[in-house]
Amino acid sequence: MPAEEILISQARIESRLPELAAEINEALPEGPVHVVMILKGAIVFGVDLARALGRNTTLGFLSASSYGAGMKSKGRVEIDARHLGEVEGRNVLLIDDILDTGHTFSKTIDILRDKRPASLRTCVLMDKPERREVDIHADHVGFAIENHFVVGYGLDCDEAYRTLPDIRIYAPE
Repeated sequence: MPAEEILISQARIESRLPELAAEINEALPEGPVHVVMILKGAIVFGVDLARALGRNTTLGFLSASSYGAGMKSKGRVEIDARHLGEVEGRNVLLIDDILDTGHTFSKTIDILRDKRPASLRTCVLMDKPERREVDIHADHVGFAIENHFVVGYGLDCDEAYRTLPDIRIYAPE
């Protein structure tokens, strides 16, 4: 299998979730929060983190893609915001799986800001700063990683490996 090397174990992810939730709860204003997940990669992390927040949460979704088949970005971001939910006047937490070049993250933040939330915080499971092409940073980061193509815990390669319980380096033979 081309995804055997574990980069971040399930145990490390599980221990980081309550720490991230505490950081986010401290930064967000009191009250309900509207959690917006960028699909499909952030769904597993996003649901786990939303539960760890221990707050009244509603869920919204943005579908974003810059990858076609395989491991190389198409170079343009396509976003579908039909399932975003109500954002105006609400405390919003945007969750993504990985902050890489920054194009998708930047565009989704712009979409959310245009909807006039009361507050907006961002969180990513992983950050690959050496790949950044856009000057953008997440408010909360689970793990900083080196420039590996990774799968598992929601992340995929051609829709495979999403259900792995950990993060693995994808290294095709």
